[in-house]
Amino acid sequence: MILSRRFLPYFITQCLGALNDNVYKNVLLLLVTYSQVATLPIDVNLFVNLAAGLFILPFFLFSAHAGLIADNIDKAILIRRLKLLEVVIMCCGAAAIMTQSYLLMLLLLFLMGSQSAFFGPVKYSLLPRVLQDIELVRGNAWVEMGTFISILVGTIVAGLIVASDHANILAAFLVVVLALMGYISSRFIPLIPTNADVKKIRFTPFSGLVSSIKRVKRSPSIWAAIMAISWFWFLGATYLTQFPNFAKLHLHSGATVVSLLLALFSIGIAAGSFLCDRLSFRQVELGILPFGLLGLTIFGVDLYLAVPSKSPEVIYSALTFIAEPQHYRLMFDLFMVGVSGGLFIVPLYAFIQARSNERECAQAIAANNIMNALFMVTAAVFAILFLGVLGASILQLFLLLAIANVLFGLFLYKRLPELRLRFVCYLFGRFINPLAVKDRKVIPARGSALLIGDTTSAKEFVLLQSLTVRPIQFVWLDAPHNGFLVNLLRSTSSIIEGGDTRDEQGSTNLAIIEQRLAQSSHSEQLIYISRQDWLLLGDELKLKLSALPQIAIALSKDESKSKQEEGGSSHSGRVYVELTLNPSAKPTLDKG
Repeated sequence: MILSRRFLPYFITQCLGALNDNVYKNVLLLLVTYSQVATLPIDVNLFVNLAAGLFILPFFLFSAHAGLIADNIDKAILIRRLKLLEVVIMCCGAAAIMTQSYLLMLLLLFLMGSQSAFFGPVKYSLLPRVLQDIELVRGNAWVEMGTFISILVGTIVAGLIVASDHANILAAFLVVVLALMGYISSRFIPLIPTNADVKKIRFTPFSGLVSSIKRVKRSPSIWAAIMAISWFWFLGATYLTQFPNFAKLHLHSGATVVSLLLALFSIGIAAGSFLCDRLSFRQVELGILPFGLLGLTIFGVDLYLAVPSKSPEVIYSALTFIAEPQHYRLMFDLFMVGVSGGLFIVPLYAFIQARSNERECAQAIAANNIMNALFMVTAAVFAILFLGVLGASILQLFLLLAIANVLFGLFLYKRLPELRLRFVCYLFGRFINPLAVKDRKVIPARGSALLIGDTTSAKEFVLLQSLTVRPIQFVWLDAPHNGFLVNLLRSTSSIIEGGDTRDEQGSTNLAIIEQRLAQSSHSEQLIYISRQDWLLLGDELKLKLSALPQIAIALSKDESKSKQEEGGSSHSGRVYVELTLNPSAKPTLDKG
């Protein structure tokens, strides 16, 4: 996948874009902070804060509009136009750097933020169009790895440039070269035309922002994923912003240790992204989110405990810091915070891509970018109040983040029962009764389908749900009243059951069952029904459902099938699942 034309040019393009953003932004801030301050027309602190605000402001103004454009144009063509715009902006940026026009550089930083705001929705909405379902998590892992490594490299390179004797020339040359390389690589991205009718788009920054948020809130699961991603950026922005003062005040270290902390955090996120790919077994899997949340909490708390209490007599450099054994635990904790972050964020992006309507995926990503920006601004304001007004320390801030992470996780899982179900499905389908699946790909990624089998127990329903990230509506006319798994399925409205549709005589009201099935079919959901319950349906509904793609499901513990099916290693509780696409399944269904 990584070397294919459908992914590699896009991957290179997005990495070069993230690298150039961070080189330009950090060069600007470092030049203002450490050189030619006298030529600056405004206060340095005001300039730095203004720069941060101007870079993030476009995400509020333009993200909603960017999502609409990305859903209504060939994504490859849009990327090329945006990269060409980056070349123009960086040529102007190079001239501003050479002439030391800091206010012009500030304006161009706003334009770079605008370009990034338009690139964000197409960057993530492109992946489900060019990758197969089993490649989606891995693709997102590569994107997150590339993004954070680019942030790391861009920050380090900017520091080296400003420390050199020819800072202006090197900076001006590099930003233009990176922009040109990004444009050239974008020319190799294959065309990705839109599948929907092109809509007329109007630029309405404020009403568009509100409508974008309202639209995505109609899907509680996608909205919860967006909130979780935004929470990660709240944590990440706080850590990254506080590293310099954390190194100076609590680790008694210089600038090279700040780079070391950033490296540990970024490489940890890259490692966690690929660990997510392994743990999810090549499918979109929200069940691993609790492991990421738990890691962020445990290692965040231990980071607080691992800071040495004794103050050294010298200021540490990166090499002397690494040479001290007392710092190993702290470095490991910070690396594992990054790993946990990668494990947490990758499945969320993949989930949004997999669950969003194909014609609205970029708009969902745009809403996500808006909320990410809001949470990052909130993180900055919160840090100012906590550290400045309340007089707390950075260590206490890190501890508070770790504790708040637990509270946020509990809130998230309480508000959205589907997340609880996905976690239980993951435990059952991967550890308690590991599944070996034949022909998993026959379950469609979009559209309705009818799943047929003999399964009529809550445990087996949970195992079936673990086969796909899409929710399945289980028809269960004789569902028991109680039980942990039964209640969990009920809490997610995953059961169409007969118990709550009985009439005064205690008989199941099939008319209500059939109405719910018709609604599920109309809303393009996956429907499971056992062969025995199929026989109870009316002929008219049978005829409608038989028009859907039909998949026969067989579960067994026959170990002789292990060589035929994926994941066939021996396990006492292993369950073998065989999926068979049967486009003419109506006669089969009538057999009972």
